[in-house]
Amino acid sequence: MRVIAGKAKGTKLASVKSLATRPTSDRVKEALFNIIDWKIPGSSFLDLYAGSGAMGLEALSRGAELVVWVEADRACCQQIRKNLDRTKLQGGIICASPVLPALARLSRKGQQFDIIFLDPPYGRGLVEKTLASLADSTLLKSGGIIIAEASKKEEAPSSVSKLCLEQMRTYGETSLLFYGWEGSQ
Repeated sequence: MRVIAGKAKGTKLASVKSLATRPTSDRVKEALFNIIDWKIPGSSFLDLYAGSGAMGLEALSRGAELVVWVEADRACCQQIRKNLDRTKLQGGIICASPVLPALARLSRKGQQFDIIFLDPPYGRGLVEKTLASLADSTLLKSGGIIIAEASKKEEAPSSVSKLCLEQMRTYGETSLLFYGWEGSQ
């Protein structure tokens, strides 16, 4: 696992060895960032179920202004800190918390993001629950995008409240689901 492009290109990243974490493959990460690359410079990026922090680190390396990582596992939070130190990138905040309470806190603080990425454990219904929480918040800026990584075996909701599925891409066993506000296309 490594940073693919930008200021920290080529930096090797480590992840916590656990059955609970499943790092996004470099192939899927590269495909995703090729799709959204134009949105990254100067953006605010929220990385939910962050694991090793690789997605947020890729965003920072490519020019995101702010990345907030939300991860409940303390060992993963320590690994994000180590990976952030290894890349020498600035602009990252680690939030050691379960995702849904963290979303409520971020929303109460008035935070907003251009890009929200979520990669919850597969097969637990967390994509839909997290999308519902995001739809009921003000965390996504107008014109922003939510990207959910899920197993291709999981059914992608076509809409969740005011969020609509705009695009789906599949890479092996992984699907990337792109959501935006209804009527914002």
